[in-house]
Amino acid sequence: MGQDILNALVLPLLFSMGAGTYAYLRFPERRPRVLLSLILFQLVGAYGHATQPGAALFGLLVVHGLVVFALLLHGLQTPRGELAPERVRRD
Repeated sequence: MGQDILNALVLPLLFSMGAGTYAYLRFPERRPRVLLSLILFQLVGAYGHATQPGAALFGLLVVHGLVVFALLLHGLQTPRGELAPERVRRD
């Protein structure tokens, strides 16, 4: 059973869901990097499940995947705001 890999991955995956959702909603300009980080956490969890499969880790990965999928869908549905022009100091 993969109890030790579950113990090693449960806190990083829970942290990535919480902190990733917070960063995604709070900092719109950083959304692509936040989504990339969440996807990389998902890949690390998938590797852990491939090496030591277990139902609890699979359930955690499904929940993490749903969070990532929801944020990706939100990112695709949100219109991109135009950047404000830079202030240029004129002498």
